[in-house]
Amino acid sequence: MPKAYNQKIKLLFLMDLLERQTDTEHSITMKEILTAMEANGIQAARKSIYSDIETLRQYGMDIEYKKEQPEGYYLASHCFELPELKLLVDAVQSSRFITEKKSRSLIKKIEALASRHEASCLQRQVYVSDRIKTMNESIYYNVDKIHAAISGNSKIRFQYTQWTLDKTAVLRNEGKFYYISPWALNWTEENYYLIGYDADKNALRHFRVDKMLKIEVLKENREGAEIFRDFDPARYSKKTFGMFAGKEETVSIRFPNRLIGVVIDRFGKSAAVKRDGDGFFTARVQVAVSEQFFGWLTGLGKDVIIVSPEAVAGEHRRLLQGIIDTYACGT
Repeated sequence: MPKAYNQKIKLLFLMDLLERQTDTEHSITMKEILTAMEANGIQAARKSIYSDIETLRQYGMDIEYKKEQPEGYYLASHCFELPELKLLVDAVQSSRFITEKKSRSLIKKIEALASRHEASCLQRQVYVSDRIKTMNESIYYNVDKIHAAISGNSKIRFQYTQWTLDKTAVLRNEGKFYYISPWALNWTEENYYLIGYDADKNALRHFRVDKMLKIEVLKENREGAEIFRDFDPARYSKKTFGMFAGKEETVSIRFPNRLIGVVIDRFGKSAAVKRDGDGFFTARVQVAVSEQFFGWLTGLGKDVIIVSPEAVAGEHRRLLQGIIDTYACGT
C-alpha cells in the first residue's frame, strides 16, 4: 500500500492496537507498537506515536503508562467492563429465541468489544451446544420488521406455525394470513412475543415471533389504540401464565407464608397482600384464568387455595377432581 495511505490510517491502527491488545493487566511497549506498525506497512517515528497517543487521550481514550515491569501503554477502561461483557454472553447463551448459529455469531462480536486477553475469558464460559434454542434463523429479521411496523404505525400480516407429533412445523389457520396491528414486543418465558390487536376478533392477542413466517408490513394504519393506550407489557406477562390467554379475573389466593417470595417473583412487590390467620396470607392479583394458571397453583402444593371468586375456585376444584378421577381409572 502507498506510504501516504498508511500514514492516514496510522492513528486508527494505534487505536485498534490499544483496544485489542491491552487492558489493565496487559500493556504494550513503544518498541512493540513500532514493530506492529512496520509489520503492517506503516512507517512511524516515536515522536509521532507520542503525539498520536495524546490525540487519542484528547479524543476520550483512557490511555495510561505503566513504568513498572512489564512497562508500557495500556487502555485503562474499555467501553464495556469484563463483567458486563460476561453478562451479555450469559444473556445470549440462555436466550431460547436466539438460534445456536446466531448465538455463536453474537458472542464473537461481543468478544470484539474486549481486549484479546479478556476475550479468552469470555470464550471459556461459552456453552451453547445442547441448549434448547429456536430453529427459526429468520427471527432477527422478523423482530426488525415488527419494530419497523410499530414505529411506522402499520399493520402486518404473517403466517403462523405449530408443531405436530412427528416434530414438523405446519401452518395454522389453514395457511391463511393473520392480519394484526402490532403494538409491543415482549420477551417473556424465554421467548419473544408480539402483542397486538386483532380487528377480526376485536381482541388483544399475542404470537411467538419464532413461529411467525412471511411477515409483511402493510400500508394500512394500526388499529386498537384505545386498548393499548395504557397497556403495560410487563403487567400483561405477569398475569398471563405461560403466555396462554384466558379470561382476565381479579383472584384472591391463600398461600402459606413460606411462599411469599414466589408470589413477589411472579406478581411483583405491588401485589396486594394481607395476613390471613396463623402462617398464611392472601394475595389479590389479576390473572388470565387458564389451565396453565391452575397448573402453576397446583405445583405450589395443597396449602394453596383460591378464595374468590367462587366461579374460578370451582373451576379449579373441578379440574383437580378430573385429574384425580382420570388417575383412579388408570390404576
